[in-house]
Amino acid sequence: MGTTTQEHARWTVADVAREAGVSPDTVRYYERAGLLEPAGRSAAGYRQFDSGSLDRLRFIQGAQRLGLRLREIRDLLAVRDTGICPCESAETLLRRRVAEIEREIARLTALRGDLEQMLAGIPGPDCPDPEPGTWCPVVPEFAETTGAGRGGGCG
Repeated sequence: MGTTTQEHARWTVADVAREAGVSPDTVRYYERAGLLEPAGRSAAGYRQFDSGSLDRLRFIQGAQRLGLRLREIRDLLAVRDTGICPCESAETLLRRRVAEIEREIARLTALRGDLEQMLAGIPGPDCPDPEPGTWCPVVPEFAETTGAGRGGGCG
């Protein structure tokens, strides 16, 4: 590492990646994608990151844990970099993300219901042999749910 004070510390890609808990390739990718400012270079040509870069990496990780996409994180960082409070932008993004999650929960709930209905229509251990080209016999409720009555079987 560089100097002993956190404020003036200089880290290599490997050092800042280890501190942030990401891979060096992730750090390089974020730099190329514009999420991290281009790092300064040492006399030997190595990237040198400071505590500001580490702070940005931690912000990116926190935003990703909330399910934000990199383009959304980039937008938040751009607002943050202006020195203007990013709360309004963050609120808009987070409300949109909550709405997306609610839609996904509804979709998955409906899917679970469909699967449970299909499971309820499958015969027990005394299941008859399927017709050729199918993987289970036609069960009326199952066929109605899946359209499996057309062409035979539920597969």
